[in-house]
Amino acid sequence: MEAVPIQSENFKLGFIGAGKMAESIARGVVQSGVLPPQRISTAIHSNPSRGTPFQSLGISVYSHNTDVVDASDVIIFSVKPQVVKNVVLQLRPLLSKKKLLVSIAAGVKLQDLEEWAGHGRFIRVMPNTPSAVGMGASVMSLGGAATEQDGELVGKLFGAVGKTWKADEKLFDAVTGLSGSGPAYIYLAIEALADGGVTAGLPRELALGLASQTVLGAAAMAVQSGKHPGQLKDDVTSPGGTTIAGIHELEKNGFRGTLMNAVVAAAKRSQELSRK
Repeated sequence: MEAVPIQSENFKLGFIGAGKMAESIARGVVQSGVLPPQRISTAIHSNPSRGTPFQSLGISVYSHNTDVVDASDVIIFSVKPQVVKNVVLQLRPLLSKKKLLVSIAAGVKLQDLEEWAGHGRFIRVMPNTPSAVGMGASVMSLGGAATEQDGELVGKLFGAVGKTWKADEKLFDAVTGLSGSGPAYIYLAIEALADGGVTAGLPRELALGLASQTVLGAAAMAVQSGKHPGQLKDDVTSPGGTTIAGIHELEKNGFRGTLMNAVVAAAKRSQELSRK
């Protein structure tokens, strides 16, 4: 049986798992107007307080995952990687090809997801934590029976919490190393910049504010200017000036190589974990 096209005008969305990432996606989808809350649902089992943020948006909260599946055309599995197999297998009798399935479980491959669900209308997405503030970076890979239309629909959903890209699943470990783990590298950089400011005499609050805004502004310049980061760096680096003195120190201490190694190490660890 071929996949039945999902009508973008009236489809219903369900979340299996009501954690922070599911909440971020649901909030973004509602606030951006992609879907009204009346067409979204989730289920709460052990922690009733997790239902509050969804209910505050007007989203239906059920007691059982089966109710969510019954009510939904698109189902996002947002449970922890170690339980996703059992959850999908439990729901398998209800997961017909009429339903588009999406997984955001890190390290869980499409081949396994498709086997557990009994069909290949699955899309795997790797979002990251800045999705919580609408600035996420999400990469998706389509399963064997997922259509281009399915991909466009999922791209629209995750586009509500940031930017989306499509890539071959074999690149997902590298994606994890860069955009999945990358926010932590940047938080460390912000903290270090602020500490440098304090060392140079700035009050802590001012130093942290300047560091955070500087990183935010530099990222916006990299995205919006159309210039290569190296060119942007050169634009603020005067001969014999303050910026080149600082860059010299970074280069002496292997700044670029350290960041590159961090991405590669995280990607390697992702690969190791996905084999377990």
